[in-house]
Amino acid sequence: MTAILIMFFISLAGISVMIGRKLILLKRGQIESAEKIPFEIPNSEEVRHFAVKNTKRYGYLTLVLILRFSVQSSNLLKHKYEKIKIKIKNMTNKYFPQKEKEVSKFLKMVSDYKNKIAKIRDKIIEEEKN
Repeated sequence: MTAILIMFFISLAGISVMIGRKLILLKRGQIESAEKIPFEIPNSEEVRHFAVKNTKRYGYLTLVLILRFSVQSSNLLKHKYEKIKIKIKNMTNKYFPQKEKEVSKFLKMVSDYKNKIAKIRDKIIEEEKN
């Protein structure tokens, strides 16, 4: 905070010295006071047209940059996510191998029954075609 105050007062002193020099030169008559403004203020319509034109152009450029960045970052994250997911799966399988669970006898019996029914149905369809 003190550094900011020091810089402020140094710049304030510099500005006052520059203005004081100009006033001294003006009193001596070495500098003539200019009644005219050295630059012209452009027409408000021209300024408005220029501002709108540049705003549209830079707005379009920023929109394109934002969209490009978002698409590239999402693709990068998607690919990195898949790679990390595969690595984690491999590590968990390496350190914690999964044991195959036995299928319950009831489910095994139901699946066998469905297979037998499917075979019988296929045989019936074959016999009807002949």
